[in-house]
Order: sequence, then structure tokens, then C-alpha cells
Amino acid sequence: MSQGRHKFLRPEDIRKLSGFEFAPRHIVEGYLAGRHLSRARGLSTEFRDYRQYAPGDDPAALDWKVFARTDRHYVRSYEQETNTACYLFLDSSASMGYRGKLDYASFFAAAICYLVARRGDLVSLHLFDATVRKHFPPGSTHAHLDNLLNALERNRPGGQTNLSEALRRSLPLLKRRGSMVVVSDFFDDPAAIFDALGPYLHRGFKVHLFHILSPEELELPGEGLAEYVDLESSRRVVVHAESVRKPYQAALQAHIDGLRRLAARRGVDYSLARTDTHYFQLFDHLVK
Repeated sequence: MSQGRHKFLRPEDIRKLSGFEFAPRHIVEGYLAGRHLSRARGLSTEFRDYRQYAPGDDPAALDWKVFARTDRHYVRSYEQETNTACYLFLDSSASMGYRGKLDYASFFAAAICYLVARRGDLVSLHLFDATVRKHFPPGSTHAHLDNLLNALERNRPGGQTNLSEALRRSLPLLKRRGSMVVVSDFFDDPAAIFDALGPYLHRGFKVHLFHILSPEELELPGEGLAEYVDLESSRRVVVHAESVRKPYQAALQAHIDGLRRLAARRGVDYSLARTDTHYFQLFDHLVK
């Protein structure tokens, strides 16, 4: 990886992340990457099977003897590869463009990609709004990490949010069981979201939800007549801020409580992330 030329992974970020010794251990070996079977069984790395080469795989793992016989690219699969994929879902809908939410989420996503890949484990990236706009299968090479960081840099807020639909469309893309980190403002029906998460949970995925909101969205500032714009529908309303603030805050809190309640019921980790806090603090929630 060419350090120092990525917007969301700056040299000073890399220096700070190097001090997060707990993060690779807990995130990669624990929640995000799953347990390596070879370590769980107390064995050294053991050959398991061949699988077809996929973009993001380390070219050094190619078996050239098999290529000579079959004229196809295969890599050797080992026991330690089982359950070591981290799937990162980044909401890139129009509402994420509000007050720098997408940039904040992208810094966090880039850090996760870096921490996972630097240990040689697999990380995948999904950019979505109403559907999956971009999908990168799991990989761990420097070139793969560069591709992910470049995609984050090119990414822009898009259309309306439909997390539940994006999750349903992504299910066939996740071939390897592992962990999911969903970073979103969750402007979708909580019941629909958890219905879409059901098949992942049934397959044994560990799911972390990070709910990204700005202070303005939480507090609804303004005095007197104020105009509010829905970034996804472009609908505009002019109201007295004081008259709608408490009902708005109550409705938003009910939405947050609904997500938190369903997460607790399904064994999913849920964290509310304010954009006026440093994204490094979010790693604490990953290792609870």
C-alpha cells in the first residue's frame, strides 16, 4: 500500500492506529474475523482444499502445478482461512451526505480495512444506497487494500436509503462466513432491517451496527421559522423549530430504541456514533 496518498487513511492516522494493539487482536482474531480453526484446535496451519482464485487473493498463494495441469488459477485453502472474512457495509445514500457523515463513516471504514488487512486477514467492502452500488470480494493484499481505499475516496452520496434491500441482494455475494460491520444512518424500517439480517445470523455471522448521526440530526437546532430539507426526497418544510423539536426528538429516540431493542433480541451489537466524537472511540464498541 502506498501510505500517505489516501484521503481516509492519512500518515497520522496510520501512526495512531499502530498503537491500537488491541484492535487487530480483538477485531481480526475475535469478532470481525472469527476464530481461526487451527488456533482453536491447537494445530499449526493445515492444508484443507483448493479453491478458484478470486480478485483480492494473494497471487503468491497460486498453485502453479495445478495451473500447469488445468490451465486454471487455483489457490490452496488452509484451515486458518475458515471464518476469517470481515464484510464492511457502508451506507452511501443521499442522507449520508449531511454534515460530513459519509466522510466520518469513511474514515472509520478505512481504519477497519487497514487493521484487518495488515494482519493478512480478509476484508470485503460493499457500498450501498437503495441497492449495492459497488462490491469488493474479500481480499488481504496491499493492492486489494489500495482498491478499497480508492473506492472510499471516489464514493459519493447517492440515492435513497434501502438497507434491507441492499442486505437481501448481498446475501449471495458472501460466500465465506465471517463478521459484518454495517455503518449507516439507518433511515429504514427497523423491522425490515432485522428481517434482512436474519439469514446472515442464521448462517452464523457476527453483526455490528454503527448508527451514524450528526449532532444537528439529534438536536434539531433552529429558532423561529426554519426550513428543513429531506436530502433523499428533496421535500422541503417550513415550520417553527420550537414547535416540532420535542416531537421530532421523541420520534428519533423511538427509532433508536427500536433498533437497539431488536439488536439486543437478536444478539447483534448496536452502537450510536455521533459525528462530533472521534471515530477511534468506535473501536471500543467492537471489543465489548
